[in-house]
Amino acid sequence: MGDLNYVNILRDGADILCVTYLIYKLIILMRGTRAVQLLKGIMIVIVAWFLSKYFGFHTLHTLMSQAFYYGVLAIVIIFQPELRRALEQLGRGKLFSRSYSSDEEESVKRMVQEVVKAVNYMAKRRIGALIVVERETGLNDYVETGIPINGQVTSELLINIFIPNTPMHDGAVIIRKETVLASGCYLPLSENPSISKELGTRHRAAIGMSEVSDGISIIVSEETGAISIASNGIVTRSINEEQLTQRMLERLSTQSKNKSAAWQWRRKNG
Repeated sequence: MGDLNYVNILRDGADILCVTYLIYKLIILMRGTRAVQLLKGIMIVIVAWFLSKYFGFHTLHTLMSQAFYYGVLAIVIIFQPELRRALEQLGRGKLFSRSYSSDEEESVKRMVQEVVKAVNYMAKRRIGALIVVERETGLNDYVETGIPINGQVTSELLINIFIPNTPMHDGAVIIRKETVLASGCYLPLSENPSISKELGTRHRAAIGMSEVSDGISIIVSEETGAISIASNGIVTRSINEEQLTQRMLERLSTQSKNKSAAWQWRRKNG
Protein backbone atom coordinates (compact mmCIF):
# COMPACT_ATOMS: atom_id res chain seq x y z
CA MET A 1 0.00 0.00 0.00
CA GLY A 2 2.85 2.35 0.88
CA ASP A 3 4.65 1.61 -2.40
CA LEU A 4 1.47 2.38 -4.33
CA ASN A 5 1.09 5.74 -2.60
CA TYR A 6 4.74 6.52 -3.33
CA VAL A 7 4.22 5.77 -7.04
CA ASN A 8 1.10 7.95 -7.12
CA ILE A 9 2.99 10.84 -5.52
CA LEU A 10 5.80 10.56 -8.07
CA ARG A 11 3.32 10.38 -10.93
CA ASP A 12 1.38 13.42 -9.70
CA GLY A 13 4.61 15.33 -9.15
CA ALA A 14 5.83 14.55 -12.67
CA ASP A 15 2.43 15.55 -14.05
CA ILE A 16 2.57 18.92 -12.26
CA LEU A 17 6.15 19.56 -13.40
CA CYS A 18 5.25 18.82 -17.04
CA VAL A 19 2.27 21.17 -16.97
CA THR A 20 4.32 23.89 -15.22
CA TYR A 21 7.13 23.62 -17.75
CA LEU A 22 4.66 23.72 -20.64
CA ILE A 23 3.01 26.88 -19.26
CA TYR A 24 6.43 28.45 -18.73
CA LYS A 25 7.48 27.77 -22.35
CA LEU A 26 4.18 29.18 -23.62
CA ILE A 27 4.72 32.36 -21.59
CA ILE A 28 8.24 32.69 -23.01
CA LEU A 29 6.82 32.14 -26.50
CA MET A 30 4.24 34.90 -26.10
CA ARG A 31 6.48 37.36 -24.28
CA GLY A 32 6.95 40.55 -26.25
CA THR A 33 4.01 39.88 -28.57
CA ARG A 34 0.46 41.17 -28.82
CA ALA A 35 -0.69 38.02 -27.03
CA VAL A 36 0.41 39.51 -23.69
CA GLN A 37 -2.03 42.41 -23.99
CA LEU A 38 -4.77 40.06 -25.20
CA LEU A 39 -4.21 37.78 -22.21
CA LYS A 40 -4.60 40.76 -19.89
CA GLY A 41 -7.95 41.51 -21.52
CA ILE A 42 -9.05 37.89 -21.10
CA MET A 43 -8.09 37.99 -17.42
CA ILE A 44 -10.24 41.11 -16.95
CA VAL A 45 -13.20 39.31 -18.54
CA ILE A 46 -12.67 36.29 -16.24
CA VAL A 47 -12.52 38.53 -13.16
CA ALA A 48 -15.71 40.31 -14.29
CA TRP A 49 -17.42 36.92 -14.67
CA PHE A 50 -16.53 35.87 -11.10
CA LEU A 51 -17.57 39.24 -9.65
CA SER A 52 -20.88 39.22 -11.51
CA LYS A 53 -21.60 35.74 -10.13
CA TYR A 54 -20.54 36.69 -6.60
CA PHE A 55 -22.64 39.89 -6.44
CA GLY A 56 -25.61 38.38 -8.26
CA PHE A 57 -25.51 40.55 -11.39
CA HIS A 58 -27.55 38.10 -13.43
CA THR A 59 -27.64 40.03 -16.73
CA LEU A 60 -23.90 40.67 -16.70
CA HIS A 61 -23.23 37.09 -15.65
CA THR A 62 -25.34 35.77 -18.54
CA LEU A 63 -23.46 37.95 -21.04
CA MET A 64 -20.11 36.78 -19.66
CA SER A 65 -21.22 33.14 -19.81
CA GLN A 66 -22.15 33.57 -23.48
CA ALA A 67 -18.75 35.17 -24.09
CA PHE A 68 -17.06 32.11 -22.60
CA TYR A 69 -19.25 29.84 -24.72
CA TYR A 70 -17.89 31.36 -27.91
CA GLY A 71 -14.55 32.18 -26.36
CA VAL A 72 -12.70 29.08 -27.57
CA LEU A 73 -13.31 29.96 -31.22
CA ALA A 74 -12.43 33.60 -30.55
CA ILE A 75 -9.15 32.63 -28.87
CA VAL A 76 -8.17 30.46 -31.84
CA ILE A 77 -8.82 33.39 -34.19
CA ILE A 78 -7.14 36.03 -32.01
CA PHE A 79 -4.08 33.97 -31.19
CA GLN A 80 -3.73 32.47 -34.66
CA PRO A 81 -0.21 33.92 -35.29
CA GLU A 82 1.07 32.76 -31.90
CA LEU A 83 -0.51 29.30 -32.24
CA ARG A 84 0.94 28.90 -35.72
CA ARG A 85 4.37 29.93 -34.51
CA ALA A 86 4.16 27.50 -31.57
CA LEU A 87 3.22 24.62 -33.87
CA GLU A 88 6.01 25.53 -36.28
CA GLN A 89 8.55 25.51 -33.46
CA LEU A 90 7.14 22.25 -32.12
CA GLY A 91 7.52 20.70 -35.57
CA ARG A 92 11.11 21.88 -35.75
CA GLY A 93 11.82 20.62 -32.24
CA LYS A 94 12.49 24.14 -30.94
CA LEU A 95 9.66 24.58 -28.45
CA PHE A 96 11.50 22.73 -25.68
CA SER A 97 15.01 23.59 -26.79
CA ARG A 98 17.24 26.19 -25.18
CA SER A 99 20.35 25.69 -27.30
CA TYR A 100 21.33 28.04 -30.08
CA SER A 101 23.89 27.24 -32.73
CA SER A 102 26.95 29.37 -33.32
CA ASP A 103 25.91 29.59 -36.97
CA GLU A 104 22.78 31.50 -35.97
CA GLU A 105 24.85 33.93 -33.91
CA GLU A 106 27.24 34.53 -36.81
CA SER A 107 24.26 35.04 -39.11
CA VAL A 108 22.88 37.73 -36.79
CA LYS A 109 26.24 39.49 -36.59
CA ARG A 110 26.66 39.50 -40.37
CA MET A 111 23.18 40.90 -40.86
CA VAL A 112 23.71 43.62 -38.25
CA GLN A 113 27.03 44.58 -39.81
CA GLU A 114 25.45 45.00 -43.26
CA VAL A 115 22.47 46.97 -41.91
CA VAL A 116 24.66 49.31 -39.85
CA LYS A 117 26.97 49.88 -42.81
CA ALA A 118 24.04 50.81 -45.04
CA VAL A 119 22.39 53.00 -42.39
CA ASN A 120 25.63 54.86 -41.71
CA TYR A 121 26.09 55.51 -45.45
CA MET A 122 22.54 56.82 -45.85
CA ALA A 123 22.70 58.94 -42.69
CA LYS A 124 25.77 60.83 -43.95
CA ARG A 125 23.93 61.61 -47.21
CA ARG A 126 20.52 62.22 -45.59
CA ILE A 127 18.79 59.43 -47.46
CA GLY A 128 15.56 58.58 -45.67
CA ALA A 129 15.16 54.92 -44.75
CA LEU A 130 13.01 52.61 -42.67
CA ILE A 131 14.21 49.07 -41.97
CA VAL A 132 12.32 46.52 -39.87
CA VAL A 133 14.06 43.40 -38.53
CA GLU A 134 11.68 40.57 -37.68
CA ARG A 135 12.18 38.67 -34.44
CA GLU A 136 9.62 36.21 -33.04
CA THR A 137 6.37 37.81 -34.19
CA GLY A 138 5.71 36.97 -37.82
CA LEU A 139 5.38 39.98 -40.17
CA ASN A 140 4.00 38.24 -43.24
CA ASP A 141 0.87 40.44 -43.26
CA TYR A 142 3.09 43.49 -43.76
CA VAL A 143 5.49 41.76 -46.13
CA GLU A 144 2.58 41.10 -48.49
CA THR A 145 1.92 44.84 -48.80
CA GLY A 146 5.33 45.43 -50.37
CA ILE A 147 7.41 44.35 -53.34
CA PRO A 148 8.93 40.84 -52.91
CA ILE A 149 12.73 40.70 -53.01
CA ASN A 150 13.89 37.61 -51.08
CA GLY A 151 17.53 38.58 -51.44
CA GLN A 152 20.47 38.29 -49.08
CA VAL A 153 21.00 41.27 -46.80
CA THR A 154 23.85 43.43 -48.09
CA SER A 155 24.58 47.09 -47.53
CA GLU A 156 24.61 47.66 -51.29
CA LEU A 157 21.12 46.21 -51.71
CA LEU A 158 19.69 48.30 -48.87
CA ILE A 159 21.29 51.49 -50.15
CA ASN A 160 19.99 50.94 -53.68
CA ILE A 161 16.47 50.32 -52.39
CA PHE A 162 16.31 53.68 -50.58
CA ILE A 163 17.92 55.84 -53.27
CA PRO A 164 15.44 58.72 -53.80
CA ASN A 165 13.09 58.69 -56.79
CA THR A 166 13.41 54.94 -57.32
CA PRO A 167 10.29 52.70 -57.45
CA MET A 168 11.02 50.97 -54.12
CA HIS A 169 12.35 53.76 -51.90
CA ASP A 170 8.96 54.58 -50.31
CA GLY A 171 7.77 52.40 -47.46
CA ALA A 172 9.75 49.99 -45.29
CA VAL A 173 12.15 47.13 -45.88
CA ILE A 174 11.45 44.00 -43.81
CA ILE A 175 14.30 41.64 -42.96
CA ARG A 176 14.06 38.09 -41.65
CA LYS A 177 17.40 36.68 -40.49
CA GLU A 178 19.75 37.28 -43.44
CA THR A 179 17.04 37.80 -46.05
CA VAL A 180 15.44 41.01 -47.30
CA LEU A 181 11.86 39.82 -47.70
CA ALA A 182 10.31 42.88 -49.31
CA SER A 183 10.56 46.63 -49.78
CA GLY A 184 7.94 49.35 -50.03
CA CYS A 185 5.94 47.76 -47.21
CA TYR A 186 3.15 49.65 -45.49
CA LEU A 187 3.35 49.72 -41.70
CA PRO A 188 0.73 50.69 -39.08
CA LEU A 189 1.12 54.25 -37.80
CA SER A 190 1.29 54.72 -34.05
CA GLU A 191 -1.63 56.57 -32.50
CA ASN A 192 0.23 57.33 -29.28
CA PRO A 193 -0.61 60.97 -28.46
CA SER A 194 2.61 61.43 -26.46
CA ILE A 195 4.83 61.09 -29.55
CA SER A 196 6.69 64.28 -30.35
CA LYS A 197 5.13 66.33 -33.12
CA GLU A 198 8.60 66.69 -34.60
CA LEU A 199 8.46 63.07 -35.74
CA GLY A 200 7.09 62.43 -39.19
CA THR A 201 5.33 59.52 -40.85
CA ARG A 202 8.46 57.38 -41.08
CA HIS A 203 9.07 57.54 -37.34
CA ARG A 204 5.39 56.98 -36.51
CA ALA A 205 5.35 53.91 -38.73
CA ALA A 206 8.47 52.57 -37.01
CA ILE A 207 6.93 53.09 -33.56
CA GLY A 208 3.63 51.61 -34.71
CA MET A 209 5.36 48.46 -35.94
CA SER A 210 7.22 48.10 -32.64
CA GLU A 211 3.89 48.40 -30.79
CA VAL A 212 2.24 45.51 -32.64
CA SER A 213 5.28 43.21 -32.84
CA ASP A 214 8.56 42.46 -31.09
CA GLY A 215 10.57 43.47 -34.16
CA ILE A 216 12.97 46.40 -34.18
CA SER A 217 12.79 49.34 -36.57
CA ILE A 218 15.72 51.46 -37.72
CA ILE A 219 15.02 54.92 -39.10
CA VAL A 220 17.19 57.39 -41.00
CA SER A 221 15.78 60.90 -41.07
CA GLU A 222 15.68 62.47 -44.50
CA GLU A 223 15.73 65.98 -43.01
CA THR A 224 18.58 65.64 -40.50
CA GLY A 225 20.28 62.33 -41.29
CA ALA A 226 19.81 61.29 -37.65
CA ILE A 227 19.60 57.57 -36.87
CA SER A 228 16.85 56.27 -34.56
CA ILE A 229 15.75 52.83 -33.38
CA ALA A 230 12.28 51.81 -32.21
CA SER A 231 11.50 48.80 -30.02
CA ASN A 232 8.56 47.93 -27.73
CA GLY A 233 6.79 51.17 -28.65
CA ILE A 234 9.75 53.35 -27.63
CA VAL A 235 11.96 55.26 -30.05
CA THR A 236 15.54 56.23 -29.23
CA ARG A 237 16.69 59.10 -31.39
CA SER A 238 20.04 60.42 -32.62
CA ILE A 239 22.25 57.40 -31.96
CA ASN A 240 25.62 56.78 -33.56
CA GLU A 241 26.98 53.77 -35.43
CA GLU A 242 28.37 52.06 -32.32
CA GLN A 243 25.16 52.53 -30.35
CA LEU A 244 23.08 51.16 -33.21
CA THR A 245 25.27 48.07 -33.45
CA GLN A 246 25.09 47.50 -29.70
CA ARG A 247 21.31 47.92 -29.51
CA MET A 248 20.67 45.62 -32.45
CA LEU A 249 22.91 42.90 -31.04
CA GLU A 250 21.28 43.23 -27.62
CA ARG A 251 17.86 42.60 -29.12
CA LEU A 252 18.77 40.04 -31.75
CA SER A 253 21.69 38.04 -30.38
CA THR A 254 20.68 35.05 -28.25
CA GLN A 255 24.14 34.88 -26.70
CA SER A 256 23.90 38.51 -25.59
CA LYS A 257 20.54 37.80 -23.96
CA ASN A 258 21.86 34.73 -22.17
CA LYS A 259 24.97 36.57 -20.95
CA SER A 260 22.88 39.51 -19.75
CA ALA A 261 20.47 37.24 -17.89
CA ALA A 262 23.36 35.33 -16.30
CA TRP A 263 25.08 38.55 -15.26
CA GLN A 264 21.90 39.91 -13.68
CA TRP A 265 21.38 36.61 -11.79
CA ARG A 266 24.97 36.67 -10.46
CA ARG A 267 24.61 40.31 -9.44
CA LYS A 268 21.33 39.60 -7.64
CA ASN A 269 22.61 36.48 -5.87
CA GLY A 270 26.23 37.44 -5.46
